[in-house]
Amino acid sequence: MPLSKRTVFLTAIASGTMLNPLNSSMISLALHSIQKDFHLSFSTVSWLISSFYLASAVAQPVTGKIGDMIGRKKMFLAGLLLVAVSAIGAPLAPAFFVLLLMRLFQSIGSSAIYPSGVALIRTHIHENQASALAVLSIFASAMTALGPTAGGILIGIGGWPSIFLVNFPFIVISFLLGWFIFPKDPENRHASFKDVVHELDWTGIFLFAAGLVLLLYFLLELESAVHIWTGVAGIVLLVLFVIYEARTGRPFIDVRFLSKHRSLSVVYLQFIVLNLFNYCLFFGLPSFYQDGLHFSVHTSGFMMLFMSGASILISLVSGKWIDRAGTAGPIRISALTMIAGAVFMAVFFIHASVWLMGVILFILGIGYGIGNVALQAAMLNESPEAMVGTSSGLFQTCRYLGSILSSVVLGVVFASGMSTARFLILSAVLVAVSAFFFLLSLKTARARAV
Repeated sequence: MPLSKRTVFLTAIASGTMLNPLNSSMISLALHSIQKDFHLSFSTVSWLISSFYLASAVAQPVTGKIGDMIGRKKMFLAGLLLVAVSAIGAPLAPAFFVLLLMRLFQSIGSSAIYPSGVALIRTHIHENQASALAVLSIFASAMTALGPTAGGILIGIGGWPSIFLVNFPFIVISFLLGWFIFPKDPENRHASFKDVVHELDWTGIFLFAAGLVLLLYFLLELESAVHIWTGVAGIVLLVLFVIYEARTGRPFIDVRFLSKHRSLSVVYLQFIVLNLFNYCLFFGLPSFYQDGLHFSVHTSGFMMLFMSGASILISLVSGKWIDRAGTAGPIRISALTMIAGAVFMAVFFIHASVWLMGVILFILGIGYGIGNVALQAAMLNESPEAMVGTSSGLFQTCRYLGSILSSVVLGVVFASGMSTARFLILSAVLVAVSAFFFLLSLKTARARAV
C-alpha cells in the first residue's frame, strides 16, 4: 500500500477507534452536572460509567464476530452511525433513562469500531503491521489521558451535552475517509440480516453476555457491597458457556481453538494483567496525590502526563522495533521495565522530589506503552484471518476486565483511607503484578515453541 494511502487508511481507522477511550474518560467531568440537572444520587448517575464498561466488555467480541461475518467495512461504518445517534440523542434526552440508553448506543457503536478497524489493518496492511497498530495505541492513549481535560473545557463552554456533540467531527472524518478508502468487503461475506441471524451462536452469546455482566457487576459493587450470589451466578454461566462452546458446531468463541493455541490465550491473560497494572496507577495516583500528598488538582494532572506522555512517545518507536524483532523480546522488556518502575515507586516515590516522581512515572509509562503495542501485534499474529474481528473484540474485553479488577484492588487497598502506608502496599502489589506479567512472557515464548 502506498505511503499516502496508508496514512489516510490509518487516519480513518484511528479517528474512529479513539471514540471509545475518549468517551469513557470524558464522562467523569460531566457526572456532577448531569446529577444536578436530573436530580439524581451519585450512585445512580455513576451508572453512566459502569454501564459503558459493561456494554463495551460484552459488545467488543460480539460486534467483532458480526464483522467477521458481514464484512469489516460495513461493521466499522455501522458503529460510527450508532455513535452519531447517541451524539444527537443524548443532548436532547428528556429523562435520565433516555440519556443512559444513548450512552449504551455510544458504547456499543464505539465498541464495534475497534475490532473491525484492527481486522482491516490485518487484511489490507501487510508491511509494518506493528507500526500501524502503534498509531491506534497512540490515539487511544492520548484520548484516555486528555479526555478528562478536554471534557472539563467542553463542559465549561457548552455544558455536559457538549461532550456528546464533540464526537461529530471525528465521526464525519472517519466515516467519509472509510467510505472512500476502505476496499469493499469480500463477496463471500454474509450480506443479509437473515444470514447473520441464522449463523450467529445466540445461545453462546447469551451465556457469555449474561455471565460477564453478572460477574463484572459483582466486581464493580465489591467495594460497597458483596453480592455473593451474583458473582456465583456469573461464574456458573461462564462455565456453562465454555462447556457449550466446546460442543457446538458453530461457536461464537472457539474455545477448542484457544485450548489448542495456548499462546493466544496467554496473550489475553497478559493483556488483563497489563491493564490491571496500568489502571491501578491511572485511577490510584491522582487520589494519592491529592489526599496523601496534598497536591492541587492541576499539579496532579500535570504529574499524570509523565506516564501518559511516555506511553505515547514510546508507542511511536516501538511499532518499528516490533516489526523488526517480533513480539516476544519487547513483551519481556516491557515486563522488566514495569518491575523496575514498581520497585522504584515502592522504595523512592513517597519522599521523592516532583521531578524524581516524574522520572519513575516515565519509566512506568514506557513499560505500559511497549506492552500495549507488542500485545496487540501478538494477538494479530496468533489469530487466524477468519476470526480476527472476534479476537480483537476479546482483546478489548480483556482491557475492561483489567480496569475493573484495578478498581477492586484499589477498593481493598484503600478501604480504610488514603495514606502513605497504604500506598506502599499498592506499590508492593504492583511489583507482584509486574513479576507475574514477566513470568507470563516466558510462558508465551514456550507456548509458541510448542
